[in-house]
Amino acid sequence: MKKIYTSFTKITIALFVLFLFAERSHAQSHTTESAGPSPIGRWDLTVDMGDKIAPSWLEVKLSGVKTLVGYFVAEGGSARPVAKINLNDGKVSFIIPPQWERNDKDMVFEGTLQNDELSGKIYASNGKTYTFTGVRAPSLRREKEPTWGSPIQLFNGKDLKGWHTQKPDNQWVVENDIMKSPRSGSNIMTDQTFTDFKLHIEFRYPKSSNSGVYLRGRYEVQVEDSYGMEPSSTLFSGVYGFLTPNQMAANPAGEWQIFDITLVGRKVTVVANGKTVICDQIIPGITGGALDSKEGEPGPILLQGDHGPVEYRNIVITPAK
Repeated sequence: MKKIYTSFTKITIALFVLFLFAERSHAQSHTTESAGPSPIGRWDLTVDMGDKIAPSWLEVKLSGVKTLVGYFVAEGGSARPVAKINLNDGKVSFIIPPQWERNDKDMVFEGTLQNDELSGKIYASNGKTYTFTGVRAPSLRREKEPTWGSPIQLFNGKDLKGWHTQKPDNQWVVENDIMKSPRSGSNIMTDQTFTDFKLHIEFRYPKSSNSGVYLRGRYEVQVEDSYGMEPSSTLFSGVYGFLTPNQMAANPAGEWQIFDITLVGRKVTVVANGKTVICDQIIPGITGGALDSKEGEPGPILLQGDHGPVEYRNIVITPAK
């Protein structure tokens, strides 16, 4: 009798599991068929703000069977989570609260997915309305490991040859083999652009100051006075808003710091002051303050100069052939 009961129980459990699997498959099939074109994936957005064209970024993910969630990066700031993304007949929309000011409005995103492109309007937290277009972000996968070329000294220690500022108000000066930004002003970038590379860069900042090293002008590795703090994607050596270092490797403010960064496709490794804090991790998309959202193209090394005093020296890049 016990054997019969045990066999019956096993059969019942097996049938129940098969039922759940069938229901799940049916639900997924129904969701896929009714949803039409899928927005799932990463999107490089270009936003027309009237007086300028700004980059932006969106990732859409599936949570569970049919709920869409995601992340959004505006012109500035860090990646912001989106709790729910609505999809109805090719219309993509979501609402997220303001990132900075409490009295700002919620941001509303409304787009249409057509021919595998996104376009629509962003009703910004500041009350203004902007139009945008978007294309799927490239994977940037590499078929093989890079072969490295010869190192290039990006800063000659004498002047700003090979560099130009993002805005006309140039506060950057060169003194004693050091490139200095004595006050908040313009960002500065290399005239040359790069794809895959190894970058060595040394920097120093006073207490509470803030800067950043933008790889290809799109992905910020954070430079900030973070000594003694818990690691974060928005603090020292983090890829801003995306990748958190495994430890806080910052020296105290006023001391020289060193980054050795390798970028191949989307894969980044960050060695901060001799410690590997990010190892071969994927950068999902552009960070706030990026020059553009053209992720498939080469870009410059950009140094942030609009968040406080900072000094840089010994900037050497080794590009892939």
